[in-house]
Formats: sequence, C-alpha cells, structure tokens
Amino acid sequence: MQFAATTRAQQGTGASRRMRFTGKTPGIVYGAGEQPQLIEMDHNAIFHALKKEVFHSSVLDLDIDGKTTKVVLRDVQYHPFKQQILHVDFQRVDETTKIEMRVPLHFEGVENSPAVKEDKCTVTPLIHELAVVCMPAHLPENIVVDLSGLTVKSALGLNNLTKMPYGVKAVVRGSNKNPALVNIKLPEVAPAEGAAPAPAAPAKKGKK
Repeated sequence: MQFAATTRAQQGTGASRRMRFTGKTPGIVYGAGEQPQLIEMDHNAIFHALKKEVFHSSVLDLDIDGKTTKVVLRDVQYHPFKQQILHVDFQRVDETTKIEMRVPLHFEGVENSPAVKEDKCTVTPLIHELAVVCMPAHLPENIVVDLSGLTVKSALGLNNLTKMPYGVKAVVRGSNKNPALVNIKLPEVAPAEGAAPAPAAPAKKGKK
C-alpha cells in the first residue's frame, strides 16, 4: 500500500497546532540506522487510511517528496474527543532484518463446522490479532484460521487451529504458549415438555 507525505521543517507544539489547523497531520519516520525525519500528511488521507486493516499490518510504501521508503506503522495519537489524528509514527524497514508486527486473525468456515451445524454450539473468537516475527517480504496482511473442522472436542489453542504462513513465527509471551483462540459454548438444554417440576424441598419446622 502506498501513501504520500512531505518533509516538515518546523517542529514544536505551536507549529504542530498551526499545521493541524490547515488540515495537515504531523508525523515522524525513524529507524534503520538513519536520522529521524519529520513529515506532514494530509489529515483526511491519513484518517481514511487508518480505517483500513491493511494499513496497520503491512509494509507501506511511504512517498516522501517523491522518494519511496519502506515503513510500518508504529503509533497513532488520537484527539481525546474529536475525530482528529494528532500524530503518526512510522518505522523504516530494513529488508534484511526481521520485524515484529501484530497481524489480524480472520476466522473462516465456522458456520460449516460440526460444532455449529450438528451440535448447535456458539463459537466466539477470543483473540483478534497475533504478534508475529518475520522478514518484511513474508509479512502477511492477515492470518486465516480455518474453523470448518471444529468440533465440541477440538483443542482450541493457537498450535491446534492455526497454520502459520511461510517464514512467519508467532510471538507468544507469558507462561501459556498455546493460548485459546476461540470459545465453544454448548446450547442450553430446555426442560422436556410435560416434565414434572422438581419437588419442592420440605419446609423446616420452627423451634417451639
């Protein structure tokens, strides 16, 4: 995905405020052993770009004054109550160095799984994105989790449900190295029609 920006000469709170007043958003590009570069972007363009999932999870071609730089999105600062982007951070990508990114998970096929079709279970995703490490060229826009074979007895962990793309390794922190990706809830069993209600417990006799 390609995005355009221009070099920003001025910095500081006052300069950023004036920039936002004219419909621009300040940002910075850093990393890959080079000096940080101050940039500015059209606010409407970056506002709509940030609504796209791919903008958050892929290597971007950032055009700065006509020169393209490979970057990934690292941080976005939003106004606390206005629909306004205050600042955006990009990190340069070295094509020979692995990067760590958070990639969205796309759950597919659950409606055709035995758990849903046969046992009428409700399946709820527990994790919506996954941290991965890989070379920039292998970074996937998303990772598909195929749930078409899911049953009530299926193991629901990351290692059981997800086949990682080539060259991509999941990054799992903490003691649980195989976190659950989905939750399966069995349907509630209604009482049989005409069944006699359970007998009430006998009342306790009061003390004389």
